[in-house]
Amino acid sequence: MAAKPKTESSKNVTAVIGSDEGAVKAAAREIAERLTPPDAGEFGVEVIDGAADNAATAAARIHETIGALQTLPFFGGKLVWLKSANCLADSPIGRANGVLEALESLLAVLQAGLSPDVQFLLSATETDKRRTFYKGLTKLAATHVFDRLDSTRSGWEEEAAVLVEQRARTRNLDLTGEASELFTLLTGGDTRQIDNELEKLDLYLGPDQRRVDAATVRRMVPMSRAGVIFELGNAISRRDLDGALGLIDQLLYQGESAIGLLLVALVPTVRNLLLVKDLQQRHRLNRPASPFAFGQIISRLPEEATAHLPRKKDGTVNTFGLGFAAAETHRYHLDELRDGLAACLRANVQLVTGQLEPRLVLERAVIGLLKS
Repeated sequence: MAAKPKTESSKNVTAVIGSDEGAVKAAAREIAERLTPPDAGEFGVEVIDGAADNAATAAARIHETIGALQTLPFFGGKLVWLKSANCLADSPIGRANGVLEALESLLAVLQAGLSPDVQFLLSATETDKRRTFYKGLTKLAATHVFDRLDSTRSGWEEEAAVLVEQRARTRNLDLTGEASELFTLLTGGDTRQIDNELEKLDLYLGPDQRRVDAATVRRMVPMSRAGVIFELGNAISRRDLDGALGLIDQLLYQGESAIGLLLVALVPTVRNLLLVKDLQQRHRLNRPASPFAFGQIISRLPEEATAHLPRKKDGTVNTFGLGFAAAETHRYHLDELRDGLAACLRANVQLVTGQLEPRLVLERAVIGLLKS
């Protein structure tokens, strides 16, 4: 996600924060290079490792940072970088009294103002935005926020697709439309995985081949967490009961919650199947040759026929999930999908208020929908 810089900040305090670890580290490196005085040699930058194993070490690193900020540079100027700090998180380290006191001292130093020839850079991926230090820092600092895309939020694919296209372009990789959408779904908007997988495709194709098709993406790109959830939705769409139950076991074992899987995989999949099945019957639409052709099919419908469909930010229909549903709706009757959506509602109520084992509630809903 693009950084969101704040205005009216101190000229020599910079913060790079956010949940997207890969983007935070890359941006912090770039900013550190820019802020390091060119002629100060080895004295031009002082890097303090903020990734502490315990509260005592974290407090010591913060006090070390304070000392570095208050020590005037030998030649021309210097950068003090508190790197990959984990003391700002809502964690046992971040909540320790010694750490909180040290952060108060650091904030006081920053608020008093640094020497004009001293630059301070802080980078952190875990931050508790309720803390006094965080609020004070972001008022002072030129703040760059890089938050990971939330793949549980409707429309995340649109932002992730833009991210993929931008990063592919920098490597001179040309992803076909189907390849780009598939790559987006498999990598789930995680910038680190996007960069890693694009680098892999770059090396695999070599300098003479820049075109990336969907077959190459399927062969080369493993699934992220969002990709596994996407596959669970596909298994439900294909009415593959064994595959769906296996993926549910895998995701629950990895720490996903039953209600989370219900809301991000089962409900959206059943809803998309129902929306598309209803469209197909009302307007006698044919099954698309591929999921990615569905957008062209519904573009020929009158506006009132598609007014209820999910939208992107630009107001056009979000065909990502609908296209995959359109390829599989022949496996279901319309009444089955209506009953399935009602069963999802019952499962939601049971997971929130009931006493049954969450796995059992989720699996019962899936079995009820997918059984022949």
